[in-house]
Amino acid sequence: MPRFAANLSLMYTERPFLDRFEAAALDGFRAVEYLFPYEWPAAELKARLDRWQLQQVLFNAPPGGADYAAMQTAWARGERGTAALPGREAEFRAGIAYALHYAQQLGCPRVHVMSGILPEHTARESLKPLVVANLAWAAEEAGRHGVTLLVEGINQRDMPRYFLNRQDHAHEIVDAVNSPHLKVQMDLYHCQVVEGDLEMKLRKYLPGGKVGHIQIAGVPARGEPDLGEVNYEHLFGVLDELGYAGWVGCEYRPARGAAANATRDGLGWLNRWREAHAQRS
Repeated sequence: MPRFAANLSLMYTERPFLDRFEAAALDGFRAVEYLFPYEWPAAELKARLDRWQLQQVLFNAPPGGADYAAMQTAWARGERGTAALPGREAEFRAGIAYALHYAQQLGCPRVHVMSGILPEHTARESLKPLVVANLAWAAEEAGRHGVTLLVEGINQRDMPRYFLNRQDHAHEIVDAVNSPHLKVQMDLYHCQVVEGDLEMKLRKYLPGGKVGHIQIAGVPARGEPDLGEVNYEHLFGVLDELGYAGWVGCEYRPARGAAANATRDGLGWLNRWREAHAQRS
């Protein structure tokens, strides 16, 4: 049975962020992920993880900023990563160092590194050498800390002109870096929006060992995975068949938003899967 991690940036938004750890644990999640930890002291986050016996499995490196204050506000300013942005190499390295510090404090084994929005009139191919060089340095640093870095293809409907969009884009970068400390974050929501054929993509890429994390959401609205055009129940079976032992991040927005109990009331898909798996065991 896949192991599911609650994404606390998108789920349980009816609660203050620090209260979402408790809510996830009470709903049976044993792991969490979220976009960024930097607004809160690492010790405070670690205390929540320990209190509710949760594992931190993923967060993002800062999407921009040359100092800690700027890193904390980069997302709100529209920053979406610096790995592909010429002239911002020092900023990229500072962000990786900050992320690895938090990963050590939280016991988090994976950090997603965002590439950035393509500058105007710049071809994607022209930036590949810069991205490979930045990630090669970052992967070496991550290896020293026992952390795996991830890159992800993100659809351009949600994030126009983002550097990585397809699974083959992400895998060609990982192959070029050729480090055991850099893998692909395979978000099936983005994959369906961009290219579809999800089962065949899973069968192509999972056996190679270069997928370090999977995420899910309904398509096209990014709600619960039992809403929309993707048959996730079938895909969960494919993950089991392929022996995927990693985490599946639930990076979706509950259809009822921040209404009271919106996240819990939308967990029917997970409860059904748990029941079905219990009957088969």
